[in-house]
Amino acid sequence: MAFDENVYDLRRQKLKQIEALGQPAYRSKYEFTHTIPQILTDYSQMTAEQLETPRVNVRAAGRIMAIRLMGKASFCHLQQGGQRLQIYVKKDAVGDQGFELFKLLDIGDHIGVSGYLFRTRTGELTIHVEEITFLSKDLLPLPVGKTIQGDDSGPGQKKWNELADVEQRYRQRYVDLVVNPEVREVFLKRSKLVQSLRRTMEAHGFVEVETPMMQPIAGGAVARPFVTHHNTLDMDLYLRIAPELYLKRLVVGGFDKVYEINRNFRNEGLGWRWNPEFTMLEAYQAYTNYQGIMDLTQELITQAAKDVTGGTKTKWTVRDRKSELLDELQMAGSALARGELARRETEGDENKVVHEINWANWKRLTMREAIIHYWPETAGIGPEMSDFANLDTLVQLLNHGKESIVAEHNKLPLAPKELREPLRILAATFGLILKELEASKNSGKAIANLFEAVAEEHLTQPTIIYEFPTAVSPLSKQKPDEPEWTERFEIYAGQMEISNGFSELNDPEDQRRRFEGQLAERERGDDEAHQMDEDYIRALSYGMPPTGGVGVGVDRLCMLLTDSHTIRDVILFPLLRPEKNLNAENAENTAEKH
Repeated sequence: MAFDENVYDLRRQKLKQIEALGQPAYRSKYEFTHTIPQILTDYSQMTAEQLETPRVNVRAAGRIMAIRLMGKASFCHLQQGGQRLQIYVKKDAVGDQGFELFKLLDIGDHIGVSGYLFRTRTGELTIHVEEITFLSKDLLPLPVGKTIQGDDSGPGQKKWNELADVEQRYRQRYVDLVVNPEVREVFLKRSKLVQSLRRTMEAHGFVEVETPMMQPIAGGAVARPFVTHHNTLDMDLYLRIAPELYLKRLVVGGFDKVYEINRNFRNEGLGWRWNPEFTMLEAYQAYTNYQGIMDLTQELITQAAKDVTGGTKTKWTVRDRKSELLDELQMAGSALARGELARRETEGDENKVVHEINWANWKRLTMREAIIHYWPETAGIGPEMSDFANLDTLVQLLNHGKESIVAEHNKLPLAPKELREPLRILAATFGLILKELEASKNSGKAIANLFEAVAEEHLTQPTIIYEFPTAVSPLSKQKPDEPEWTERFEIYAGQMEISNGFSELNDPEDQRRRFEGQLAERERGDDEAHQMDEDYIRALSYGMPPTGGVGVGVDRLCMLLTDSHTIRDVILFPLLRPEKNLNAENAENTAEKH
């Protein structure tokens, strides 16, 4: 919304006129007897006759969302707590001064009203106003319209010009919440989600704690951190990328069941699933392994679905790749992408597929089983477990798969692009995995990348993928019978990862070797590889019991439970690029002052 100085000045003048009528411009409080949601809950079922005897007197407050002036009377809608209630203002009832005040009000203003409840000719529950109290003026116009037809009736006859620009909605969330009730509902459900997670953890005897957000070593995950500086101590610190190593220090200290709902910060790219600042639930339980914590996490998520939605089945809308690309381009500053997203938001996007996720029906597969199960037909004969055993068989598998995909692609020289392009991308992906494998000799990383390429897009229903390569699991305990594989799991739903868990590594010497391996990766240019943490190794040296640990992505889980298309739809104030027009205006104002 552009800053409209003319409207602002006009409303400032109205505010002065309101003050001249004896109303404070910015009142400090208002005593009410009912909230609007209370009135709707308590009296919506009462008939007109029941409201008359005895008369129901109320004092309520809210924001004006519609005004329809009809000579010496008017109908308005007040909004509070995401709900709207009609009020009827008549000059004979509020008096000359009260009606003069009313004529100075605008959509968006906050007022208090006192009067009694009645029903209009069309049966709508309404407050017959006897007194108006001015509370605050909206100096900028809300992006909503007035009612356009009908008499004193109802919601079906209102037409709203709702805020549609996607970036504007995120940037001015305070407006978005006012004019788009469904946005408010998403964040109420997010609150229910967090409450549910806490209840389940506490029911299982877990203790909630808080660990440092500024850390001397960026640990607990493989990610690029944000760096800050402490002036007094003259030392660099890192914003937390994960609380893992501190929570496991607490397990060493005797907290057998411990968890934290935490904000993490990772200096990485933006996307429909990624925000640099995000929320995780991370938990550790002594004397269990990854299977025990896996069972707990499945229960945690299933219960959350029930508490947030009232059942175990939710809708999940999958957008086409073009929509995802537009989203990423908009975050990179593309005005064209922003305009196209706004159009799709207003007119609807036909290229969507709606799935029903059943949170009561889970599947469990090892990573190798998932690759075998979802192996694309275009990649030829599917792999067997023995194909993952060593470097040579894995190279052979990738080569064969790439050649088969290329051959299928070449059979379709005249086919539409939408048929050929997925094959081209898949062949290129196999080629990149193969090239990296031949350069690094890291079979584990190649298998993990292969899983992402062939299986992840099929994991719409809740699925637990377990047994990950040691090469991509520096903090996880190895399987006793297969040291190249670890006791690790991830939970997928809606084609994205929402949870990651382990049998935690508690051998200090093994942990040191893993850290040293990560340091070697850093020397080869991987600036996201884990740093050495001597104090954490010292903590393990005091003895950590067998422990299962898990992290659950609260933002992504909220996306799934609210059918939100991007992570920014479930974060109240997501990170955005600087607002160019606003910054230019501030610079101009600063220049004028000097």
